[in-house]
Amino acid sequence: MANSVSGIAVNDECKLKFLELKAKRNHRYIVFKIDNNVQQVVVEKVGPQGESYQDFADSLPANECRYAVYDYDFTTDENCHKSKIYFIAWSPEGATVRTKMLYASSKDRIKRELDGIQVELQATDPSEMSLDIIKERAY
Repeated sequence: MANSVSGIAVNDECKLKFLELKAKRNHRYIVFKIDNNVQQVVVEKVGPQGESYQDFADSLPANECRYAVYDYDFTTDENCHKSKIYFIAWSPEGATVRTKMLYASSKDRIKRELDGIQVELQATDPSEMSLDIIKERAY
């Protein structure tokens, strides 16, 4: 079913890969893009469990919008191991205005489909989604 605002639907593979990340912990991150040919959000890249946050950040294009989810593992001050799933709306300054508007109007739709997101970030520059910010938002 397409989003009434943008007309963009979410491909079933997006939901399946997200469930694998959330329930089975098979992936560290997933990068999604809007495929204009089919008017759907599709999976662009899946990062294996062993990849770092820097690998994830480097996978986002410098001048194109993307959505992403990242599974962040951390240890609390009480020495408890936890993880949080982040949703990141990547909308860099160099992206076209039309693309930014399309991603902004489709964001709520993909977030609804990916049940289990715990933290949301909007980033227009790599500094807005640095590992320090990820750590800070985990608590």
